[in-house]
Amino acid sequence: MSVMAYETLLVEERDDRVVVTLHRPDARNAISGQMIAELHDVCTELERRPRLLLLTGHGRVFAGGADIAELLGRGRDEALQGINSRLFERVRRLPMPTVAAVDGWALGGGAELAYACDLRIAGPDAVFGNPEPGLGILAAAGACWRLPELVGESVAKQVLLAGRNLDAQAALAAGLVLDVVPAEKLLDEAHALLDRMARSSATALRLTKLVVDSPGAHPVADDLAQAVLFEGEDKKDRMTRFLEKKRSRA
Repeated sequence: MSVMAYETLLVEERDDRVVVTLHRPDARNAISGQMIAELHDVCTELERRPRLLLLTGHGRVFAGGADIAELLGRGRDEALQGINSRLFERVRRLPMPTVAAVDGWALGGGAELAYACDLRIAGPDAVFGNPEPGLGILAAAGACWRLPELVGESVAKQVLLAGRNLDAQAALAAGLVLDVVPAEKLLDEAHALLDRMARSSATALRLTKLVVDSPGAHPVADDLAQAVLFEGEDKKDRMTRFLEKKRSRA
């Protein structure tokens, strides 16, 4: 494994995954412009060499929101640039599955970054929330349309309009996270989830993610993706091993 140097991130590269820890301990890992730029660098690397991604936060906090001091100075032109939303959509479209391991606060932009991941696993103190209207803005980096897709319109409106925070158990009940585990086991369980995915065909995972993320029903996309996989040596090897194991147990 190797560790790359960033100022707002801790990035560990492994053969089959990249582990990114949001690291601004003096600001509850608030998402700054510099962090956005560094996350773009990570995305560039994952697009060049597709691997699984694990996102987490330093110090029992995922991300306490965007950097409010920076937001205060942003105007119309910066809003139209979609500084956060472009990055989060890029994370969403990474070729391989992404997992957010969340304990502590995931608020505002921090919550939206977690929503952009394919899967989320939570520690017992995880809290998801979007308090942007209290600051005179809206959750404009994906929460207004991504959160309803994840938890349904009613719960999403409770969060986005009524200011409800979802603690770990509420997030589990709403389907936002796949499990709640003890804090000391959070990263181990996240890696175990990645390990399970890593045992699958990387090409099958990539094509499955593409089809699932395609808007609407696309039977033709299913057929085309399956046609690619049916011709692959990976499929033949895996199915041959499965049949041989089944015969050996007979």
